[in-house]
Amino acid sequence: MKKLITVLCLSSLPLFAHASTFSLKSADFADNGVMKKAFGGNDKNNLACSGENLSPALNWANPPVGTQSYVLLLTDPAGAKGLGVTHMLAYNIDATRNKFQQGELSTGGDFSYGTNTPGTQNYYGPCPPAGAGYHHYNFVLVATDLAKGSLPAGLSHTQLVAKLKGHALGSASLVGRLGN
Repeated sequence: MKKLITVLCLSSLPLFAHASTFSLKSADFADNGVMKKAFGGNDKNNLACSGENLSPALNWANPPVGTQSYVLLLTDPAGAKGLGVTHMLAYNIDATRNKFQQGELSTGGDFSYGTNTPGTQNYYGPCPPAGAGYHHYNFVLVATDLAKGSLPAGLSHTQLVAKLKGHALGSASLVGRLGN
């Protein structure tokens, strides 16, 4: 009997060894890698903000079971002198999607935008203050059990997070650095 239990336990190990984790990656930069200046914001009123406002390519795999839509957050926790800056809120992203092409988040598409810290509803690329060194820009993809289209456009970061409570199934993240 002891031998049978050992065989059964050992035979189930490959099932767990191959379990995959929800992951978010970019072909444009490695996790915690430096992003190209082109991915930075472009603001004529801020000389340190002279990028092309081009969103990086993102792809993901192995979402949690039951995922019906995604939410993508882009934040700089050290921005605004430590108070944090929300650069983009994209949600109502269809569960069948598994990537964004380079520039796709800059132009909009079949998803909704929330209102970012600058007060716009779009991708606002990273803009570290002049002389601040590198800032860490967090891309966080949240898998939800909410049907696509169930969240209204224009939500603030705080409003969006409140609506996600009890509906988040898991998350994957990626950090890109940009500085001057």
